[in-house]
Parts: sequence; C-alpha cells; structure tokens
Amino acid sequence: MSRSRQDVIEVAGRLFAERGYHATSMRALGRELGLLGSSLYAHIQSKEELLVAVVEDGARFFGAAAAAAVGDTPEAELKSLVAGHLRVIAEHPNQARTFLAEARSLDQALCDRIIAARDHYEEAFRTVLRKGIADGSFRVDLDPKTGSIFILSMLNAVERWYHPDGPMDQDALAATLSDFALRAMRR
Repeated sequence: MSRSRQDVIEVAGRLFAERGYHATSMRALGRELGLLGSSLYAHIQSKEELLVAVVEDGARFFGAAAAAAVGDTPEAELKSLVAGHLRVIAEHPNQARTFLAEARSLDQALCDRIIAARDHYEEAFRTVLRKGIADGSFRVDLDPKTGSIFILSMLNAVERWYHPDGPMDQDALAATLSDFALRAMRR
C-alpha cells in the first residue's frame, strides 16, 4: 500500500495523542502504517520532524479559530473564541492534544517557535478581555493575562474528557463554558 507524507503525519499525530511522543516508537509508527523502517524514512527524516508537523498543524488550527472569532461586543467575541477553541478540539483532537501536551518535547529553537504561536493565540483572548474592561462589560480589576489563563486552562482540559458522542454536544458545551467564563469576567 502506498502512503503519502500526510498519511505518516496523521498516523503519527494519532499515536502521539494516544501514547505521547516519547512512548511512540518509529517501529510502532511503521507497523501502524504497514511500512518498514526504510519505507518510512522515504517520507520523513526523524520522529521530531513528525512532531513538528503535528504541533504546527495544531497551532495553525487554533490560530485560524482565533482569526475567525467575531462578535459585536467583547462578550460575543469571547463566546466566539470559546466556540472556536472547542471546535479545534472536537474536529482535530490529535493535533490539539499534541499541540497542548507534547510541544515541550521539541528542541529549544523549535519549542520557542511554537511558544510564539501559542502566545499569539493567547493574545486574542487577552485583547478581547481588554476590550471588555474598556467598554465596562468586564470587571475593571480583571487582569487580562490571568483571565486568559483561566479561560484557556478550562478549555484545554476539555480535550482530556470530551467525546462527540457524549451527553453534551459541541454547541451546548460552548454555551456552558462561555457562561462560566463570562460569569468570572463580568462586573
């Protein structure tokens, strides 16, 4: 069976999400793909190259979600950010989990690049919190950095327990978590 580089990246992403980067061997990856080591290395040069690809996909998905967030008010924009984050977790669980949990396994230069992407993403949350403080819809004593960490910590935990076939669909979950976040941010 012929496999593409993208096939290799997708299977690596699933294994990294299920087992972790360090617990995923190239041999296990080859078995999953039905490829021998030499065939696998025709697609990639190293396991770290695969981690970079999966983590960058996750960063790209989260960044696109933030860029697409809209709202007429800071509250509406925050709801859109929350829904977008949850959409990435639901639609791209392997990339999301690997981005959130395994980026620290990269060498320092690559890790710095991913941290910069993460910081850019987090800035979208801080910006909307600043807007809400400025227009009076959020507490004036709210620290945007702490508020964004609170919201993202809550959202990032979802990838550990959310299942699309569970009792709450994605829209209901977004509404519930947005409500939690907004209650903490409001005056």
